[in-house]
Amino acid sequence: MSPRRLGQHFLNDRNILRRIVDALEPEPGNVVLEIGPGKGSLTRELLGRGLTVIAIEKDARLAGDVGWGMGDGERFTIVPGDALKLDWHDLLTRTPHPASPISHPVFSVCGNIPYSVTSPLLDKALTPPLPERVVFLVQEEVANRITARPGTKAYGALTVGVQALCRAEKLFVVRAGAFEPPPKVQSALLRLVPLAEPLIDAATEGQAFRRFVTACFSQRRKQLRNVLRAVTGKSATEVTAGLTALAIDPAARPETLAPAQFVALLHWRTSL
Repeated sequence: MSPRRLGQHFLNDRNILRRIVDALEPEPGNVVLEIGPGKGSLTRELLGRGLTVIAIEKDARLAGDVGWGMGDGERFTIVPGDALKLDWHDLLTRTPHPASPISHPVFSVCGNIPYSVTSPLLDKALTPPLPERVVFLVQEEVANRITARPGTKAYGALTVGVQALCRAEKLFVVRAGAFEPPPKVQSALLRLVPLAEPLIDAATEGQAFRRFVTACFSQRRKQLRNVLRAVTGKSATEVTAGLTALAIDPAARPETLAPAQFVALLHWRTSL
């Protein structure tokens, strides 16, 4: 399968590659799961900083080339396969580098990822136990959505789902000409750092929270009291009473609520 068919755009600018590694705040010996190493440009920078790299590559030909080209069996493992189908945590526990006394070693995730699968890769990366950091080169529009603030056009269900678990940062923009072949859109480096005290328990509430928030944003411009009546099936009286107890304006629109308010609404809904 050709790189173009897989949606791969190879980044070779050494300065940008170094800045991507910097975003991981690396220390020698840290474990990094790299998604889609391609021709290995970022992989070389990671290994050059003394990091241990487990790389997943869907293109079998590229996986073979990268595996042969790195030649560092002590700190590099190439895993041919689809990152969306593989169990990342299982890879971390059964890969012999490094040996770890705990079942899920501390790790970070990074990659110049295909834009067509950004959302499912983010879901995968934020599956517990969460990594220390997620650093992805993504379409700038997606980075803007994930880092958006309430009340802005870019703010939506994706924003809330990520920000309930992580601090999200758009670090810098990468021009299309830095890639081969150039993508049709501009890119940006996105960094996610899990919150010390996340707003939800990702393991027990994550899926329900995403479904609830997505349902609310499907009617983002309607008043919240009407949205919640449709989403929960509760009466106007029950919904108004619940919103009043949470100090949320019944006339507010979903696009104006902070992630913590959506969490409060989810807990109100499940307590009924």
